[in-house]
Amino acid sequence: MKEYKNILIIQTAFIGDAILASSLLEKLHTTFPASKLSILVRKGNESIFKDHPFLQEVLVWDKTENKTRNLFKLLFAIRERKFDCVIDCHRFASSGFLTGFSGAAHKAGYKQTPFSYLFNTTVKHVIGNGKHEIERYDQLIVDFTDKKLFKPKLYPSDSDKNKSRIYKVKPYSCIAPASVWATKQLPENKWVELIQTKLKGKKVFLLGAGSDKDLCERIKNALPDFSIENLSGKLSLLESCALMQDAEMNYVNDSAPLHLASSVNAPVTAFFCSTVPEFGFGPLSDNSQIFQVSGLKCRPCGLHGHKKCPEGHFKCGTEMKFE
Repeated sequence: MKEYKNILIIQTAFIGDAILASSLLEKLHTTFPASKLSILVRKGNESIFKDHPFLQEVLVWDKTENKTRNLFKLLFAIRERKFDCVIDCHRFASSGFLTGFSGAAHKAGYKQTPFSYLFNTTVKHVIGNGKHEIERYDQLIVDFTDKKLFKPKLYPSDSDKNKSRIYKVKPYSCIAPASVWATKQLPENKWVELIQTKLKGKKVFLLGAGSDKDLCERIKNALPDFSIENLSGKLSLLESCALMQDAEMNYVNDSAPLHLASSVNAPVTAFFCSTVPEFGFGPLSDNSQIFQVSGLKCRPCGLHGHKKCPEGHFKCGTEMKFE
């Protein structure tokens, strides 16, 4: 088995993709415990790898301003670190460029990636073939490791756990109601219905970013007789992980909080509206379930969702049942 001493993983897509890429960190550390591991993510996603026990370094690409200049600065930084193995988990030209010209002896990525002709190992990335995304990631390193699959894992620190501990006074459930994509987000009134149906008499924490505060507040205000606390914008991602880990159940969309739950093996119920689990982004927790509306010919309507329903009715969300 070929062993590489200094390995870089590149995943500069959304935060959920970066979380799933942690499955490679788990496998590579187990297989090559003496090797140095680093990861490259887009700016904003680096916080989930804070104090990660297996990481030598977290590199960050700022795409928000001076995108091209920052890309070339990153390339110089990568070459300076003399990685002997670079694994590209993304399929865009930017990551292909960084991988192809990294100077690494071994370069792996997907065939669809521009600059993949410079890679040593390429595999085809296929959505909807029954494989989970972590299996598609694993294909990139199976040639120099083995066929054992590892789940994604994040590591909330003691500080993260202490921050969440103050909320763990009695049994509770967490709800993360928001999504970047409108058609991947269960409608607001359905979250209210869910709480009324499933969580009567239970403590409920609403999780999300600061931008989700108004949505969470409206859900809370719709149920004044329920024990609901709006924590959106108050917890970091790893602090949210620590809270989700001990919840009786976590209710999420097909979005980043789903993968946060998987990363700490937290119980999770995932609602798939416009997307489908067959895309390969379903929950990986031991205790997990999926709710979706079956029989809609218009579903799925895209890989990432839309700003609004292309058909104008959004039945994949409004017709969701909780039985």
